[in-house]
Amino acid sequence: MTTPMSDIDEASPRISGKHELVEYMEGGSKPRSDWAIGTEHEKFGFIWDGLKPLPYEGKASILAMLEGMRDRFGWDPILEGGYLIGLKKDGASVSLEPGGQFELSGAPLKSIHETCVEVGRHLTEVREIAQPLGIGFIGLGASPIWSMAETPVMPKGRYKIMTAYMDKVGRLGRQMMFRTSTVQANLDFGSEADMVQKFRMSLALQPLGTALFANSPFLEGRPNGFLSYRSHIWTDLDPDRTGMLPFVFEDGFGFERYVDYALDVPMYFVRRGGKYLDASGLSFRDFLEGKLPILPGEKPAMDDFADHLSTIFPEVRLKRFLEMRGSDSGPWDRLCAFSAFWTGLFYSQSSLDAAWDLVKGWSAAEREAMRQSVRTLGLKTPVPGGRTMQDLAKDVLEISRAGLKGRVLSAAGDDETGFLTGLDEIAASGVTPAERLLQRYYGPWNRDVRKVFAEEAY
Repeated sequence: MTTPMSDIDEASPRISGKHELVEYMEGGSKPRSDWAIGTEHEKFGFIWDGLKPLPYEGKASILAMLEGMRDRFGWDPILEGGYLIGLKKDGASVSLEPGGQFELSGAPLKSIHETCVEVGRHLTEVREIAQPLGIGFIGLGASPIWSMAETPVMPKGRYKIMTAYMDKVGRLGRQMMFRTSTVQANLDFGSEADMVQKFRMSLALQPLGTALFANSPFLEGRPNGFLSYRSHIWTDLDPDRTGMLPFVFEDGFGFERYVDYALDVPMYFVRRGGKYLDASGLSFRDFLEGKLPILPGEKPAMDDFADHLSTIFPEVRLKRFLEMRGSDSGPWDRLCAFSAFWTGLFYSQSSLDAAWDLVKGWSAAEREAMRQSVRTLGLKTPVPGGRTMQDLAKDVLEISRAGLKGRVLSAAGDDETGFLTGLDEIAASGVTPAERLLQRYYGPWNRDVRKVFAEEAY
């Protein structure tokens, strides 16, 4: 069986007005019993012989990885234009970022125990296919040694459109697309009020997520001047669709206000006839009125709006769930820790309230200042009240731990708090993962960034 790229059915219902978009967003609200955790992570593939980036085609390639996982582990293929571009199985998917970053988008799961099993199983499958081919994978926030010219380009139609548009609106869009990897968690809300509190709390704390998981200090074989180069990239990419969204903290914020924001973010594309049509810079408001120049007289389907939401890149993204977006990719244990950290804050009302109390007095200027500073200062970043990000990390980890304690037990009777242990060590030391890499670079690695592959590869 082959699964082609999904398309917008010509006969699918069309959106009659903005109220339907608001109702669509509201439809993401779920009872607490249905709340789940979705974890996504990206990683860079490379060929051990020469440490070259992994191309799309060839004996040792992205295609060979996808075919191997399809054939050995029963994943269903996803095709676009005749190219195998992804896999799906049991609510999870494997997909490709523009430069070949290999991504697992995990299934919605009930506990961090299940999440960590899922991540571990995926990495085991990846290793089983990769090792005989001489392929390795590494979890870093930025590609450590390859130039843009060396970086492969994946055969996905939307990326050509996005790349061309990003070159017009910021300096670092190509860097984001081809040279970064992230870890993300998708978490649920129960109502509009619950969404608003979670959105505000998590958006304010994204700089802390950047600091705790900072893991991209290298670029093209040398230190790049940042602890999180990935975070730096997002500050000069496209101001229309990125950032800390000050309006989220304004009175009256809710689903309708976010829809208004989304309608004003310029479009990238529309999917029709198995192809991506270039709609870059055009208005979804015009589309809603049947005035999109490339599809005159045609109104959007709800899948068009869902596509559009996926092209908006703030530090926290609202779809029919909330997506945490502020952190660098990393090793297996920190992928589990990432979802545990945010789950502890989201899924206990007392922890959510306590975390919100810590940040609710911050101004938009203070939140933005932390976002800007954390790229280079990490846990030394100043925090309002004469404190540091390290102080904040200790407090928030304690709150998250309280939210996790006793929430879900493993078969061995352990709760989810153990997944935070590595983050506790980072917070106690004040030393980010990036600074630990730099210590090795200037010490035992003798300034050879290539040593990172031997020590950090999955």
